[in-house]
Amino acid sequence: MQQRSSKALAKSLAENVPRYTSYPTAPHFHPGLDAIVVRGWMETLEGDDEISLYLHIPYCDRLCWFCACHTKQTLHYAPVATFLRSLHREIETVGGLVGGRGMVRAVHFGGGSPTMLRPDDILALGKALRDRFDFLDDASLSVEIDPNDMDEGRLDAFAAIGMTRASLGVQDFDPKVQKAINREQSFALTKSIVDAVRARGVTSVNLDLLYGLPHQTLESVAATVAQALTLTPDRLALFGYAHVPWFKKHQTMIDEAWLPDSAARLAQSQLAARLIVDAGYEALGLDHFAKPQDSLAVAAHGGKIRRNFQGYTEDRCETLIGLGPSSISRYRQGYAQNIVATGEYERAVDSGQLAIARGIKLSVDDQARGWVIERLMCQFAFSAVDLVDRFGAVGQKLLCEASRLAISSQGELLRLEGENFVVPEESRPLVRTVAAKFDKYLRNGSARHSVAV
Repeated sequence: MQQRSSKALAKSLAENVPRYTSYPTAPHFHPGLDAIVVRGWMETLEGDDEISLYLHIPYCDRLCWFCACHTKQTLHYAPVATFLRSLHREIETVGGLVGGRGMVRAVHFGGGSPTMLRPDDILALGKALRDRFDFLDDASLSVEIDPNDMDEGRLDAFAAIGMTRASLGVQDFDPKVQKAINREQSFALTKSIVDAVRARGVTSVNLDLLYGLPHQTLESVAATVAQALTLTPDRLALFGYAHVPWFKKHQTMIDEAWLPDSAARLAQSQLAARLIVDAGYEALGLDHFAKPQDSLAVAAHGGKIRRNFQGYTEDRCETLIGLGPSSISRYRQGYAQNIVATGEYERAVDSGQLAIARGIKLSVDDQARGWVIERLMCQFAFSAVDLVDRFGAVGQKLLCEASRLAISSQGELLRLEGENFVVPEESRPLVRTVAAKFDKYLRNGSARHSVAV
């Protein structure tokens, strides 16, 4: 079995599959779903529903060549100020449509670089959100931080609007690697921002690390992990660099000859994960780690960890409303994505309209497959009994697919243990590949994705 598993692992390393932060994945959204449909979905919210908000800030003051996010570089603040006026208008419109239905459980500032916003604009956004939406007293607020942007004023402003979690992009501390990805950032700077957010009462600090970057070696990855651990983060995320130059043209600035091959990527990810676990962190899902007492680890223990567009989360809200260009909303009925182009987004929201560009309504089959994929991505297993209880005949159909996969892979990708279908431990680095076996859209789609590991 070990020999066959090793062969299967090696064969699957270079497969290109989605990251499954949603199902169906974004390439399968379509323009047939419009603002009228989404308005109807908003109207079904109940007063006591808990909702999450995501704000996408689509600007950076420098462009990191590894980045695959929807963002653009600007050396001037005027375009940012113009965008913020439109974002406030969208907050006003969406808040009015929600009309007091739903209580905000969580807010996430992402991008781009939300930390390039000026302090007064950060404070104004915080006030606008609370003016237009009802917040729970213990609502969380997380911010993606580029340490290079931060100063005392910005730190104070985010603290003032209630930041509870800071997520700092580290990537790698090796200067050679940093230069190759246009993200020069010293350990001393990173430490100073970690210390500063904690001094302002932030109780959860997350560090994002990458493997598979140009010039990375096992030695450099180990050194970066060791430095990151001295900061005692509450959580770490360990992502594989997604080289998708056909999607993000600036990634052509990275010479592919500098990139580690699939086997080296796997070795880097396994080494980093082992070092983090040896330091006392718990491995959660595919690429997250947390201290045992952290709320994400607690959620995982209870089988309640989830996966969304920000990765793994303990956020249980069924509704996530995205604000800003390219942001994706999730409702019980389906997904909706805003217009990506900033100028078109601004024209839409400035006219008082929702900026919906496309989306997809979920069928029962979509819901069932999405549940299976999320459980595999979060816990490397799903309950056959739970699947049928939730989805009836559709669930039975998926059980047949799971059984066929278990038989055809000789238990290497999936096996039945009691009432649970389980991804064997040696194949868990390939859980995205296993999840893809349940993706009916992938079979007929033309979208290109990053490698599985």
